[in-house]
Amino acid sequence: MKLLAAAFSTFLALLVSAQGHFNDVTLDIINVDLAPDGFTRSIVSANGTFPGPLIRATKGDTLRVTVNNKLDFDGIFFDANNSYNEGTPFVTTCPFGPNVSYTYVLPLANQTGTYWYHSQLSMQYADGLRGPLIIYDPEDPQADLYDVDDESTIWFISDWWHNSTVPMLASYQATQIIPVSDSGLFNGAGRYNSGPQTEYAVSKVTTGKRYRMRLINASARSDFTVSIDNHTMTVIGTDGVATVPYTVNVIDMLAGQRYDVVLTADQPVGNYWINTILGGGNPARNLNLNVTLGRGILRYEGADAAEPTAPMTLGPNGVNAIPLKEWELMPLVPIPAPPFDMELTFVTSITSKKTQWNINNISYLSPEVPTLLKILDGASSDADFNQTENTFVLPVNKIIQVTFPSSEEDELHPFHLHGNNFWVIKSNGSDTVNEVNPIRRDVVGAGAGGTTLRFSTDKAGPWFFFWHMSAGLASVMAVGPDETRAVVHSTGKWDDLCDAYNALPAELQ
Repeated sequence: MKLLAAAFSTFLALLVSAQGHFNDVTLDIINVDLAPDGFTRSIVSANGTFPGPLIRATKGDTLRVTVNNKLDFDGIFFDANNSYNEGTPFVTTCPFGPNVSYTYVLPLANQTGTYWYHSQLSMQYADGLRGPLIIYDPEDPQADLYDVDDESTIWFISDWWHNSTVPMLASYQATQIIPVSDSGLFNGAGRYNSGPQTEYAVSKVTTGKRYRMRLINASARSDFTVSIDNHTMTVIGTDGVATVPYTVNVIDMLAGQRYDVVLTADQPVGNYWINTILGGGNPARNLNLNVTLGRGILRYEGADAAEPTAPMTLGPNGVNAIPLKEWELMPLVPIPAPPFDMELTFVTSITSKKTQWNINNISYLSPEVPTLLKILDGASSDADFNQTENTFVLPVNKIIQVTFPSSEEDELHPFHLHGNNFWVIKSNGSDTVNEVNPIRRDVVGAGAGGTTLRFSTDKAGPWFFFWHMSAGLASVMAVGPDETRAVVHSTGKWDDLCDAYNALPAELQ
């Protein structure tokens, strides 16, 4: 496995010990054989589990996460002077190889909500290196809406692949056939066609109590449609942003998106299906995939330890469905979208080879020297970067509007902006334009029906804006090169990462 040492020791489990306002976490990245859906394969794992262990923090903490492989902390904001800890290989740092450790220092400040961590190197996180990261708020203004919010209320949803990503990517590049996952997992458990009857993960509730369920779609490429038989869900958070309560019974989640919902245990004691129906792939191209088998069990206290007797369905549909509509979500604390100072138009399309996507006819390729290092060495304009880096140099303290025009020839992509969130001015699937109280989030569906978003360049540094990184659908927002050079200084260990990486044998790079 590229940049992974199978010989790493397993003597450490997750250690989270509060030292004042510091949380120290150690993740040991290893190869381990696991069978989440009944099929045994070697995976890349944090501390030998899938999902990886929960990283738990409290508002105002500083996380110190020591790992010996490449991790990314999705949705966590970074100050300009800490941008090198943001974790994107060849954007803010170099990868690091076998027997190399690094400690990320993540001041959380006032940030709270539901996030996740994963490998950012190539497609590695599809091989298993992903887990939840929750920042709790002791003074949550919505605390009166729920009774329980703990490790038992995290719903970690993901696609799962029986083959490793290296041959899958090679096959895609050779055949132009997009891989389809073998199954969908709910909290690390699932089933596939003709596979063993593995036990589904169970989420336990007690009659009369209200639960803050934290839904995380940690997929490599798949979207999921989530519902619970006979129950509704009240959305109170979107990608870490508190929202005005909004009750639905169906939620479509793109890869990387998170929702916090309140589920009230108000049905007769029993077992109910949690439907997590995988989309984003044609099952005819992978006969292992049966989307109906993607699910968990909601079990009331006092119910038998058994599967629900109700049939497995795809969830509510037609007149029975109350779907989440992104453009109807409103932040609990409205922040009107400021007028934009600059506009970027991103047209996404696939190349003639049909294996590489591009933005404005440029397919992203990772540079040999990370973007941040180029900036520290003096890069100050778009022309200072290779065209294939698709880097946009932006001034600080401006509002940037990014427009994805509607295109019948394109498909929907879940674009994610590192280090920031954005105002969703126009959601895909709606003509509604909202500049007064639009939802703010960090993953949005772009392309297809047209999407418009805005973000502030109030943090200097290079911020990755992407989806399908390995297929070229990516760009870099390089905010304030002069300001970046003024605040980012040598840290010793970080500076050494590129020297160590460049010294690795070619087969490990």
